[in-house]
Amino acid sequence: MLPIFCVMRRRVIWSALFAIAVAAVAMAAEPQRIETGRFVYHLSVPKLLPAIDSLLGRTESKLRILLRDSLDYKPEVYIADDEQSFEQVVGGKFPDWGAAAALPQRRLMALKSPLSFNLNRSFDELLAHEFSHLALAHRTGFYSVPRWFDEGLAMYVSLEWSWSDNLAMSKAAVFRQLLTLDTIEFVNRFSEGSAHVAYATSYMAVAYLYKQYGVEAVNQMLDSIARGRTIDVALAGATGSSYADFEKEFRVYLDSRFNATSLMADTMYFWMALALILILGGYLQFRRRRAYYKKWEKEDQYESKDFDYGDPEKLEQPDDEDDEPWRA
Repeated sequence: MLPIFCVMRRRVIWSALFAIAVAAVAMAAEPQRIETGRFVYHLSVPKLLPAIDSLLGRTESKLRILLRDSLDYKPEVYIADDEQSFEQVVGGKFPDWGAAAALPQRRLMALKSPLSFNLNRSFDELLAHEFSHLALAHRTGFYSVPRWFDEGLAMYVSLEWSWSDNLAMSKAAVFRQLLTLDTIEFVNRFSEGSAHVAYATSYMAVAYLYKQYGVEAVNQMLDSIARGRTIDVALAGATGSSYADFEKEFRVYLDSRFNATSLMADTMYFWMALALILILGGYLQFRRRRAYYKKWEKEDQYESKDFDYGDPEKLEQPDDEDDEPWRA
């Protein structure tokens, strides 16, 4: 009976230890709620927190200036380690390519962790982009801005403009595929190429609005929208131009900025970059080959080549008789 009792006790102990280990792993993977001065975070890898909090703090400072808003609330920031956790936060199935989402009505944003997902985008850009959506929604309250301003401001704040956006706009201008601002409302129905132009156009429209009319005028427009005015009335009160007139002057600006000349310049930069890559590749290959040749030469020095096969003109009379004592 004693051996059986010992075996059973051993099994119970091992089962308990296994259960404790599983529980410890599960607890380690559970997101922690960490509250800082301006944000409430939910993440399972605390080492990400300092960089995230610093980036969002800088973005908040920028948005306070651009939106003239105190942003006196604490958004919830969820960093998801897996697809299921991400979908639970955003409340349903999300496109596979979606890396982040902002839910202004719940004052939260959710992002896929850069440690668990291949995001194909800068995580810093994603953070700033989604926070911009939350801040703008807080600024206008129950009323929404046009899609082009919402997306354009998010790109403007996160500094997402790149050479590919410049090229997309130049191609759209040359092939007469530039989009009007009101059509950007339906960007979710666009093809990938048209969506790229839509987002780039949104960025340019917001950048133009701030540069041409200034922060005060933009906030006059936002004040009007927050009071329930239409975008046409809001723009007219802030800039003196109706929606249609603003669209025309913005199109003139785009035509001056993007054209055949800019397309040639953009493609020239592409070919120059490609040429540099090819030259660099050739140079590295040359160095690699030269290193191999030097290695072979060095190994060759240690191989003996002092072979004596006699006099080739007089094969019957060896010329090294002293070295062949057996012939004596």
